Amino acid sequence: MTRWKAIACVAVAWGLGTLLHADEPPLRPWPENPWYWSYHGQPVLLIGGSDDDNLFQWPEAELVAHLDRLAEAGGNVIRNTMSDRKDKGFEIYPFRRVENGKYDLESWNDEYWERFERLLRETARRRIFVQIEVWDRFDYTDHGGRNSWQQHPYNPANNVNYTYEESGFAPTYPEHAGANKQPFFFTTPRQRNNVVVLKYQQRFVNKLLDHALKYDHVLYCIDNETSGDEEWGRYWAEFIRQRAHRENRQVFITEMWDDWSLKADRHKRTFDHPELYGFVEVSQNNHNKGQTHWDNLMYVRKYISSQPRPMNNTKIYGATGNKFGHTDQDGIERFWRNLLAGCASARFHRPDSGLGLGDKAVACLRAARKVESLVPFWLLEPANELLVDREENEAYAAARPGQAYVVYFPSGGEVRLDPKTAAGRLVAQWINIDSGQLGPQATVEGGRLVRLSPPDKQNWVVVLRIDERPSGN
Repeated sequence: MTRWKAIACVAVAWGLGTLLHADEPPLRPWPENPWYWSYHGQPVLLIGGSDDDNLFQWPEAELVAHLDRLAEAGGNVIRNTMSDRKDKGFEIYPFRRVENGKYDLESWNDEYWERFERLLRETARRRIFVQIEVWDRFDYTDHGGRNSWQQHPYNPANNVNYTYEESGFAPTYPEHAGANKQPFFFTTPRQRNNVVVLKYQQRFVNKLLDHALKYDHVLYCIDNETSGDEEWGRYWAEFIRQRAHRENRQVFITEMWDDWSLKADRHKRTFDHPELYGFVEVSQNNHNKGQTHWDNLMYVRKYISSQPRPMNNTKIYGATGNKFGHTDQDGIERFWRNLLAGCASARFHRPDSGLGLGDKAVACLRAARKVESLVPFWLLEPANELLVDREENEAYAAARPGQAYVVYFPSGGEVRLDPKTAAGRLVAQWINIDSGQLGPQATVEGGRLVRLSPPDKQNWVVVLRIDERPSGN
């Protein structure tokens, strides 16, 4: 039995699943619990990791092997920026280079778009969902010695379509992209109405949609960790929605703001507009640690609870030795806090800022699917209030009170769980997150406090469910 069939069987056993009407999109928030995604009427948890942000640029053999490794580990989501900066040397631009060495923004580089199509095709075959980021601000800056803008086709020095004077661009942008000084992100009608450049941006997004709208496993994010104007993101969200509507398609779009605190006002640009942004992207919270990380997620759940939407994490930071000072353990903890906090998507960021699709990430994915095979995450709600004698960052809980409980321990400890509404016995199954393997199993009595302590100080999760076996087994 395949993993997907096994999970479908669990869904049936719990009474899950929704019939999909012909006019409804295959990928959408699940009507029975819109904190989560559904695909063709069945709820689905998106988890994953990958070793790059723009996998579509990879050579075919490496791409296929990476997607196979992800699928075999139980992963089913990747991030794909439409980035073209020369990080590894094999990246190419979307525009054709003409005889004088410059680029023609009116003419496509077919290889770029063939690579993009291949990514969409190969992920669809493996039922791996793709969250696209249309614009990556780091492609248009020279900060930190990147020289990305100096090489880019949109730079007037490198194309045959417009001059510096006509476009309003400068030869170099040495400041960090977060300074938001690049006029590339001010072209829309309610900003500077730069019609010279905007028409080429529109052409690029339409070409992207020519490919992506053929598939039903794609989500859209406008920017990578932007600090730009609200009108920039809104313009492109409306542009994509209108194009999809003309083709009788419904798509789900978000924006990723740069602020690490989810309580920052900038995040309300998406939180307050469910009519435009069909899900929220909370990745930048993954710079935070411990209780702060969890509390921010609880804040968002409360803030948008009147119109709940999926909370996605397309970037989970945390890898030992990276520039942010995070560790591998930070990445693992953030992944599991996201899951128990009710997030719809959790993906490990690329190395060296994250665990990518390394062995530790793979073990986490396998452990998460083992939990899901016992109790689907979309049946649970955050439930730290059920933990007694809990110290800060000692344990985290989610529950379907009276039926199932999941508790994560980052590093040993001991808490008491309150399953007082659960009548009868509970089967407690431990799962070792660091190996991805099943651990000890025990039977405990419900209706009273249950003491929980993991076998050692590794990362452990325990699932407690009503014991439906005959007495004596």
